[in-house]
Amino acid sequence: MTVDVGPFGLSVQDEALEADIRSGMAAVEQGLLEATKCDVPFITQAARHLLEAGGKRFRPLLVLLAAQFGDPDSPGVAPSAVVVELTHLATLYHDDVMDEATVRRGAPSANSRWDNSVAILTGDFLFSRASNILADLGPAAVRIQAEAFERLVTGQILETTGPAPGADPIAHYLEVISGKTGSLIAVSGRFGSMMAGADERTVDILTQFGERIGMAFQLADDVLDIASETSESGKTPGTDLREGIATLAVLHVRAGFGDTDDRRLLELLDGDLTDDADHAEALSLLRVHPALEQARRDTIRYADEARALLAPLPDIPAKAALEGLCDAVVHRAG
Repeated sequence: MTVDVGPFGLSVQDEALEADIRSGMAAVEQGLLEATKCDVPFITQAARHLLEAGGKRFRPLLVLLAAQFGDPDSPGVAPSAVVVELTHLATLYHDDVMDEATVRRGAPSANSRWDNSVAILTGDFLFSRASNILADLGPAAVRIQAEAFERLVTGQILETTGPAPGADPIAHYLEVISGKTGSLIAVSGRFGSMMAGADERTVDILTQFGERIGMAFQLADDVLDIASETSESGKTPGTDLREGIATLAVLHVRAGFGDTDDRRLLELLDGDLTDDADHAEALSLLRVHPALEQARRDTIRYADEARALLAPLPDIPAKAALEGLCDAVVHRAG
């Protein structure tokens, strides 16, 4: 049996766990609808724009699975899952403004449908709603979220400013995605287990697991953005390339990975990839370059590290589901 989450199905071999996750995800969806409702109808419309476009709900899913290592029915579990997804949604509104993106989750981005001001303010609105829910979860939860948010913003700033002179671009990029993506997914593992009353060691393991699987998740999306010929990632294929965002495969090319003649590809990467013909050629060259396969191996390495962290945990169905989550992330990378 499977619990379908976003574009991939999570394999669950236990009926009770399946029922718990389905029920929990339904509660999260209801919580998200309530959190995005405003007395001003336009704000509700804007706040629900990306919510209704879909999404993988990866973060709340991890909260619910982590909660299985304690009492999954504890009152703080579902609200904390809503908090992490609201926070994630808010960052998407802001990201699309910074990246001048026109499509998100297969739908027009908020900045494209309305304008930058509406997108920025809607993101701020979602942050405020997340904070409101968080306040009821206690000062420890507020501090955890604040620390993660600091890491998230730091990652975004590092991406914007680029690596310092002489710094390793690949190490810099991994630091960026650790902040931008790993931080909030780590909090998802931490909130779920902590709110469910799991012991400190278990909370620490699931926090570290979240960090590692979050890195793998982002790297898989980066690979998918190049390798996929469809909009499976929710974005137009090659979006990062067109926007000049150097993800891991591109950085491997620039570092001279593989015994290949990269002069034409490097010429394209250094040029204006808003030109459709040049963009298509660069994407075609990247898809057959050994650097893309290396980026896949990097993704698998992080997923394997995440899986290894689970070893000390009890052999309950949720552990197998988390291992399945590692498989699902790797599958996305091809």
